Parts: sequence; structure tokens; C-alpha cells
Amino acid sequence: MKYMALIYTNPATMTPPDSPNFGRMMEGYKLANETYKRDGVYVSGDALQPATTATTVRVRDGRTETMDGPFAETKEQLAGFYILDCSSLDDAIRYAAMIPGAAHGAVEVRPIMVFDR
Repeated sequence: MKYMALIYTNPATMTPPDSPNFGRMMEGYKLANETYKRDGVYVSGDALQPATTATTVRVRDGRTETMDGPFAETKEQLAGFYILDCSSLDDAIRYAAMIPGAAHGAVEVRPIMVFDR
């Protein structure tokens, strides 16, 4: 089953790219990526630009409406994701715990809906 690991971070407490801790954090992501690929669970993943670059789209009465920024105002914002193909939720949680963002933010693990085609 495929699971999406949604990485949420608080921009106010994110590790700045020019700090010594940034390299250590990125090494953690490198290790997670290598582990996922070695174990054959990696499907895809990426970091996202800041929420300030988001555009929210709604369609009301046939008209497309857009709004700058994310839909929800929260301290933690969606910063990236992984799609992992795991045999169980327990495995997906174990792999999600390897994501460095889990140490200072949160990682939501959610099964991907499969529709019969």
C-alpha cells in the first residue's frame, strides 16, 4: 500500500540554510532517502516552496477564484512530502520517523486512496 508522509514545519523555527545545523539536518534527509531507496519503499518525495508562494483555488458557481497563500492559517505549514510503498502502516510510521522534520515539526502519515480503474 502507498502512504503519503506529509512534513509540517513551523517556518519561525526552521533551521536556517546558513547555520551549522542545516548540514546535519540535510544529512538526515540524505540518510532517509538512501534507506527508502535501499529498502525499495521510495516512490517519490520533494520539498515545497514556502507557504507564502501558495495559491489556493476554489470553484464557486462555475467561476474559478484564487487566493494568495495557503487556505488554512496555522503555525505549521506543509513543507514537503514522501510517497512510500510499505507493507503496513507500522512500516510507514517507522520510515516516517526517519524524516528529520519529525524532530521539530510533525509528519502526518496517510494511506493513498486507490480507485478501481
